[in-house]
Amino acid sequence: MKKTDISVLSKEDTIDLIGRQWMLITAGSQCGFNTMTASWGGIGYLWNRPVAFVFVRPERYTHEFIEQSNHMTLSFYDESYRKALQTCGTKSGRDTDKVKAAGLTPLELMPEAITFAESRLTLVGRKLFKCAMKETDFLDQEVLHRWYNDQPGGSLHDIYVVEIESVFCKE
Repeated sequence: MKKTDISVLSKEDTIDLIGRQWMLITAGSQCGFNTMTASWGGIGYLWNRPVAFVFVRPERYTHEFIEQSNHMTLSFYDESYRKALQTCGTKSGRDTDKVKAAGLTPLELMPEAITFAESRLTLVGRKLFKCAMKETDFLDQEVLHRWYNDQPGGSLHDIYVVEIESVFCKE
């Protein structure tokens, strides 16, 4: 992968990129990391810096690695990797080597910045902010009921805002 200028993001439809194409959120180091598929998040500008924001439930194994790291990566793939992303979104790294099961090749871009050789685009983000969602903060209770109370399988998400420090593209 080759480090490139952040302006490459201006050529991306980030709503489609995250919401429909999905991404992998990866945290940790060569000594130990985990990844998960996500389709909720965004890319923007906050506090005079380029940022990304992601949502991770505390019970996800990747959450542990995010908490222990200062950085995380957000990586994006061609449609031919949809099955690999499904694997990373349905298997737990606690129980299986889902990276191997997905056929992905870990690649360390820098300390605490693990991506995969198959990624076409990877953002390296430094954690700036975290907060836990609370039921009382939902102004539209339908959102709470639709995505949390009526859906079994997890708590409310933690929200992370990361400064995009580096962008890498496949050569």
